[in-house]
Amino acid sequence: MQLYFYTTAQCHLCELAEALLVNTPMPEPLPVDVVDIAQSEALVARYGTRIPVLRRDDTGAELDWPFTRDQLLAFLQ
Repeated sequence: MQLYFYTTAQCHLCELAEALLVNTPMPEPLPVDVVDIAQSEALVARYGTRIPVLRRDDTGAELDWPFTRDQLLAFLQ
């Protein structure tokens, strides 16, 4: 499984989500591809009001902020 982390520059909520992601112990390391939505009009249209958002590449499931550590761990199972 790989995660996509949709974010953009100077996003305080994105910084909070990133800190939670980095500080949550995982059973195994997961690759995370950080995607700046500002690089694509389509991504801004899709995620502009929802960021930060995590998306799993295997299922396409998305987790919008705000989320807790427990919600993050459940999302990753």
